[in-house]
Amino acid sequence: MALPANAEICGCNGVCKGEIVDAISKKGLFTLEEVRAHTKASSSCGSCTGLVEAILAGTVGEGYDKAPSKKGMCGCTEHSHDEIIAAIKHGRLKTMDGVREAMEWKTPDGCATCRPALNYYLLANWPDEYQDDAQSRFINERAHGNIQKDGTYSVVPRMFGGLCKPDELRAIADACDKYDVPEVKVTGGQRIDMFGVKKEDLPLMWKDLSEAGLVSGHAYGKALRTVKTCAGKTWCRFGTQNSTALGVKLEEMTWGSWMPHKFKMAVSGCPRNCAEATIKDFGVVCVDSGYELHVGGNGGIKVRVTDLLCKVATEEEVLEYCGAFTQLYREEAHYLERTAPWVERVGLNSIKQRVVDDAENRKALYERFKYSQQFFQHDPWAERAQGGEAHEFTPLRIA
Repeated sequence: MALPANAEICGCNGVCKGEIVDAISKKGLFTLEEVRAHTKASSSCGSCTGLVEAILAGTVGEGYDKAPSKKGMCGCTEHSHDEIIAAIKHGRLKTMDGVREAMEWKTPDGCATCRPALNYYLLANWPDEYQDDAQSRFINERAHGNIQKDGTYSVVPRMFGGLCKPDELRAIADACDKYDVPEVKVTGGQRIDMFGVKKEDLPLMWKDLSEAGLVSGHAYGKALRTVKTCAGKTWCRFGTQNSTALGVKLEEMTWGSWMPHKFKMAVSGCPRNCAEATIKDFGVVCVDSGYELHVGGNGGIKVRVTDLLCKVATEEEVLEYCGAFTQLYREEAHYLERTAPWVERVGLNSIKQRVVDDAENRKALYERFKYSQQFFQHDPWAERAQGGEAHEFTPLRIA
């Protein structure tokens, strides 16, 4: 690659090209997993994976094979993600111990790679039976806030479709004053982010925000993040449909749903695409005759424009197709795999066959998604404000 040694490759962890090349050369690394373990590059959001693989291939040369015929989930097992997902589903395995025993895990308790993945796969397959294991989640998901470089957290309330009422804004302002929030920022997803909150203050702040009617924005989770909207037909002279109201309906349907990775949506009221729907995991572009549905996009270092899934005529169809696509992704994607690489891996035609062409399968996927939401659509902030998992927010005392 022609990039200079000081070019930043992994923005999440601040890793430059030179560090990756040095680690590969000096430590004899040959796989993406080894590079991740030694440098942390590509180990967070994954959007720089392609660049890291290119650097690895360019440095190692012919000794690098980025696509082995079969790759185990982690060092604890030789089984692939697909094999484990199939075993959980068809073997009706409903506990992590059950999976590890049935698939002959090499380690009794797993590791930091397989535990979060197994926790997600079990949750996605058995939403009404499996009990989420908080200790198998990353710190952000355990604390229900984004940890910052100084050890404090950011708090991002959900604003459905980007809408906010005056009373909610007042509650946010009051919370900022009460808990000495040093910085408040409007995010790219049309939310308000409060930075610098002490961990022990989180439940108290959440209690105040919950009483004002605000719920978690899940900005910290492998979950539905935001549904970005534009002004739409209600206000904009170019709008063709009520994109804001549709965005609210989509977010009301999907919020709280755990995913293999972060999941973002948007609804643009016309082809001018002010909500940037064509770089989202699921995007809707409103046109005069209905709605264009787009899938598999993302921003980041490696930007991917969406593929057109299909065009539908009604809001009800938008909701159904969205729920079906989301559930297919939830059930089949590998943990920490965004929709963009998933769509490229399985192929758009395969997704279209099951979501667009097969109406019966689409409706079944949609029903499974709606069923699972009965168990996922609750506010973790309110639960922690009432004392849930209090140990997570209590400072350690040194005797």
